[in-house]
Amino acid sequence: MTTNSLIKQAMRNLRQESRHFTPIWLGQWFKWLAPGLLVKRWMLISAGGVLLVSLGLAIWVKLTPVFYLTQFAGDLLEALTRIVPSYISGPLVLAGGILLILWGQTRTFGAITEVLMPDRNEELVDVLLTARRLNRGPRIVAIGGGTGLSTLLRGLKRSSGNITAIVTVADDGGSSGRLRREIGVLPPGDIRNCIAALADEEKLLTELFQYRFKAGDGLVGHSFGNLFLTVLSEITGDFEKAITASSKVLAVRGQVLPATLSDVKLWAELADGRRIEGESSITEAGGKIVRIGCTPPNPPALPRALEAIYNAEYIIIGPGSLYTSVIPNLLAPEIAEAIDQRQVPCVYVCNIMTQPGETDGYSVADHIRAIDAACGKQLFDAVLVQKQCPSAKALSRYAEEFSHPVILDREAVMQLGRRIIRANVMDEDEETGWLRHDPERLARVLLRWYGRVRGERDES
Repeated sequence: MTTNSLIKQAMRNLRQESRHFTPIWLGQWFKWLAPGLLVKRWMLISAGGVLLVSLGLAIWVKLTPVFYLTQFAGDLLEALTRIVPSYISGPLVLAGGILLILWGQTRTFGAITEVLMPDRNEELVDVLLTARRLNRGPRIVAIGGGTGLSTLLRGLKRSSGNITAIVTVADDGGSSGRLRREIGVLPPGDIRNCIAALADEEKLLTELFQYRFKAGDGLVGHSFGNLFLTVLSEITGDFEKAITASSKVLAVRGQVLPATLSDVKLWAELADGRRIEGESSITEAGGKIVRIGCTPPNPPALPRALEAIYNAEYIIIGPGSLYTSVIPNLLAPEIAEAIDQRQVPCVYVCNIMTQPGETDGYSVADHIRAIDAACGKQLFDAVLVQKQCPSAKALSRYAEEFSHPVILDREAVMQLGRRIIRANVMDEDEETGWLRHDPERLARVLLRWYGRVRGERDES
């Protein structure tokens, strides 16, 4: 073993031992000294205020009580030092003062924590540190729909609280489709998934929002989250206000916005000449899509969505179904135009597998061409592609559904003027062979690329 290795091993052991011998309470107190917490300055200002109040009272009463009090304290200290030497009594009094300060502050913060967070096990300082870190995170706009977008948000919310999810409202199947037809509300399904993904208590809310009624006249098949948003829309009188209200109630990190408030209906022209209307019908038609659009054409974008894009530091498109989750957002010309005007890093997260009836046989370059053709612009700088191939078990499972890995045709992608980010962002269920993006890996790769690109731009 080399000298460097021995030194590294010794330092590692020392750090581990220090963790065992350092009291937990002491570690928590050191956290209050962390920069950017915005607590120490106010405590110092309060201490300064106490000193000024004391000085003001002393001036007001012409210093007479202060003089006698100071004289008495001096006599007392002189008598104390005769009995106990100053090198002993001084440190003892100093230690006593520090202990009183620590005790008082501990009880103060403990009382605040008990009131503000009665059911949480976290320390107040940990909550404040996390909140400050998330507030300093980049302003990210994620555009898409379906389970792909909610998966991405689940990972991003751990690194930034400044997230805006712009979600498609073209869904017309399942519970969302029924509510859309029967009540006239915009389809809440994809928005429901994104709200649950960004909520603090994600696990409980996901189970609650995804719960589907199995009995009840008219309730069977509906999810609780869809009904919740529908009722809020009726109460507030506006779908956008309903989303905002539900986000506040559920303590959502960031915001979830529909791409448009128009009642959009997708249509697609297939290679065999058929014209299919309706998001759910497009995939079921089983043909090759050559053109996609919506009715009414050119729907107006939600103003808050445009504002989020104009203020964004980083824009992420996808992952999600290409023609029914990603592209529908870009059919609002104002959204595509706003993205095109922003000179910030913009990346497209490509799907891992092809989708039957939608992207059969598509390569990475085919996905890019479809997005470029739909909005008439090159909106993103780079494309994120899964690096490692799925297992044989997963490939066999997906082959039964006529789904295959999206092939990276590197030269074609480069000719389209896109940078390629290759990384292992896939999560494979070993039992079922089901594939999806891993939220934490996906977010980590995307944020690392963002940091690198921002560094390159700062240097230039």
